[in-house]
Amino acid sequence: MRLVISYVSAISALWLLVATPPMQAEELAGVPNLDSRIAEFQAQRKGPGPNERQRAVMNKAAEDLAAALPRPGLDIGSRAPDFALPSAYGEIVRLSEQLTQGPVILTFYRGAWCPYCNLQLRALKESQPHFKRYGAQLIAVTPQTPDRSLEQYRKDAYPFQILSDLDDSVMKAYKLYFEVPEALRSVYIQDFNLDIAAYNGNGRYGLPVPGTFIIDRQGIIQAVFADTDYKKRMEPAAIIEALAAIERVQDQQGQIPLIRMR
Repeated sequence: MRLVISYVSAISALWLLVATPPMQAEELAGVPNLDSRIAEFQAQRKGPGPNERQRAVMNKAAEDLAAALPRPGLDIGSRAPDFALPSAYGEIVRLSEQLTQGPVILTFYRGAWCPYCNLQLRALKESQPHFKRYGAQLIAVTPQTPDRSLEQYRKDAYPFQILSDLDDSVMKAYKLYFEVPEALRSVYIQDFNLDIAAYNGNGRYGLPVPGTFIIDRQGIIQAVFADTDYKKRMEPAAIIEALAAIERVQDQQGQIPLIRMR
């Protein structure tokens, strides 16, 4: 076995433990590189960007969140909390029922208003054929209302479930929930014409730290990525490697946690 440790940032780290060699590059051919797309998006953004006052508020909110949630998300080896949430089409989807069909990629995102979330969802959409090779399905959870999610379906034709956590209970169960501070709300509303409550409904300003969990059929979390820096997301290639690792050990006794990203 090999243990590979590489620190991505001060609050983001990767532990990879596998019993067989990592996947070859050709096995990941055609898988989108999300980091590259995010970097390209940032490079192409026009306009002056946030001013000094706005940036000070944003930086303070980011620092406070990192201090409040130094290790966001449930640990690998934990049992994934079950839930039943409404889809954009009004269906109730229960995690435990989906796990009877195969592993689940469970990702939490902030909402349709977030460009980084949209980049991630589109990359996951393109990666669906690779996920299906391992019998895995993707479920996305957001605090926004089903109507907002339906707009996303109509625009981007996502081939996976988008569920609405309307009472914030699932975000809290997975240790990702936080409240947008009032100072940052004011900047969003007054300076950027963005009212998160208009997406979430009922005056709600709660969001998840963007996070992704790979859950095996037994309901055990085998891979985690969660980072308070909303620009950092789990790469589709890392998801595929996690699914491949689960497949390699699924017949062994005493399954061990495989991948962790923070």
